[in-house]
Amino acid sequence: MTDTATPIDAAIAPSSGRSLGIKTKTYLYAALLIVAAVVLVPLLTTALGGFKTLGDLRGNAFGLPQTWMVSNYTDILFSQRYWLQMGNSLLIAGLTVFLVLTLAAMAAFVFAHVRFFGSDHLLNYFLIGLMFPAATAILPLFIRIRDLGLLDTYWGVVLPQVAFGLGMSILLFRNYFRGMPSELFDAAFVDGAGYFRFFWHITLPLSRPIIATVGIITFVGSWNSYILPLIMLNSESKYPWPLGIMVYRGEFSTDWQLILAFITLTIAPTVIVFFAAQKHIIAGLTAGAVK
Repeated sequence: MTDTATPIDAAIAPSSGRSLGIKTKTYLYAALLIVAAVVLVPLLTTALGGFKTLGDLRGNAFGLPQTWMVSNYTDILFSQRYWLQMGNSLLIAGLTVFLVLTLAAMAAFVFAHVRFFGSDHLLNYFLIGLMFPAATAILPLFIRIRDLGLLDTYWGVVLPQVAFGLGMSILLFRNYFRGMPSELFDAAFVDGAGYFRFFWHITLPLSRPIIATVGIITFVGSWNSYILPLIMLNSESKYPWPLGIMVYRGEFSTDWQLILAFITLTIAPTVIVFFAAQKHIIAGLTAGAVK
């Protein structure tokens, strides 16, 4: 007798102890196809639009190009401006990810394992940031960054991104740390380890899934940020890639085919990084959900 189990059966059967019926499989596959279409159609349309001329794009927005304009991509790839903006985006995103991971992991460890007066109120204070997007505080942020002398610097973009990213990051880290076996904590203290050694030598090595999850979420958020760089940066040499799109906007017309090609080339790194860390991201988001 051959094994005809599908990937969905293999994923669900170990936890539920039963296989899926035909109707359930049909419903799941239909739902997955709809979701995949909603995600993939805009990406494919954007990628194909980058191969079209402006006239072809206006007359045939969703079809295949009549003439494949590979030069739209090659001209961008071989331009110095593109790599400068990609480097700026990578520098800003890298600094943001490093600071968010460092500060959020240490704060979440304290909230998860250390009991002190006002800890719950302090945690709620951090979580209040989840209720307010950066756009709602753009004027106070601008004034504060100006007073600190950080306008038109990378830090003027990095620090606000770190501040607004700490709330969700601390919440994810704290839930993961609290789901770790308490026996590890007890054994470490019996062996004479303090909080710092337990955090550095035990907690962090076992936290790769949540580190990857928080890192990817923070990286993508910083990589796609538009409002903060637009307000804080004035020099074109410091522009990240979202501001680079403005180069293709003229006074009377816009080269939409070049904008689509530019967007395709700049979102490709985030898509690659996401698929490379997909297993860790899923493990980090589902950690502690089932005991």
